Amino acid sequence: MAQTEAVKQAKELHETLQADAENLLVQKFPERILHLNELLKMPEFEVASNVMKLECNKNSDFISGQTLIPSNKKIIEVMEIVKPNLKQLIDDAKALAMWVSLLIPKIEDGNNFGVSVQEETISAISDVEITTGKSLIQISHYNLFRAQLISKVCKYPLIEDYQYAVAELDERQCFFLSLAMHDARNSYSTMHELVIKNFDKIKKPRSSNNDCLY
Repeated sequence: MAQTEAVKQAKELHETLQADAENLLVQKFPERILHLNELLKMPEFEVASNVMKLECNKNSDFISGQTLIPSNKKIIEVMEIVKPNLKQLIDDAKALAMWVSLLIPKIEDGNNFGVSVQEETISAISDVEITTGKSLIQISHYNLFRAQLISKVCKYPLIEDYQYAVAELDERQCFFLSLAMHDARNSYSTMHELVIKNFDKIKKPRSSNNDCLY
C-alpha cells in the first residue's frame, strides 16, 4: 500500500516537472533572453567598451601601512549581477534536461529517430550546464587570485609588475564577465530554438499524431 502511494506521488511529481518545464520553455526562456539582452546593454558588458577598460584599470591605492586594501568595487558589483543569472541558467538547463529525459519512451527495436533527437537535445543542454558551471567556478576564483597579487604588491611595493598584474587581472575579469553574460543569453536562445524546432519529436518521438507546442 505504501509502495502504491509512493508510485502515485512519483507520477504526480513527474507530471508537475513536465508542466513546469513546458512553461519554462514557452514563457520563461523568452523572458530570460530579453532580460539578459537588456543587461548586456550596460557599458560593463560591452566587450570593446573603453569605459569598461578604464573602470577595470582603476587600481587600489597601495598606501604603506594601510590597514584595509579595498577590492575593485566595480567588478564586485558586476559579479553580483552575473552570478545569479548563471545560477539561474544552470537550474533552467537541469529542469529542461529532466523534462526531455522523462519523455524518453521504453527501449524498443526500430523507430528510434525521435529518441535520437531527444538524446542529442539532452546532450546539448548538458553541455550548457557544464560550461556555465565552469564559468561560475572561474568567476569565484577571482577574489583569491587578486588577494594573492595584492599581498605581493604590499610585500614588494617597488616591483611595479605586480601592480600591473593586478590591473591585468581586473581587466581580464571584466572581459570574462562580459563573455559569460553573452554566452548565457546565447545559451538560452539556442536551447529554446533547439527544443521548439524539434518539439514534436521530443514530446512524442514514436507518435504520428504529434501535438504542436503553439
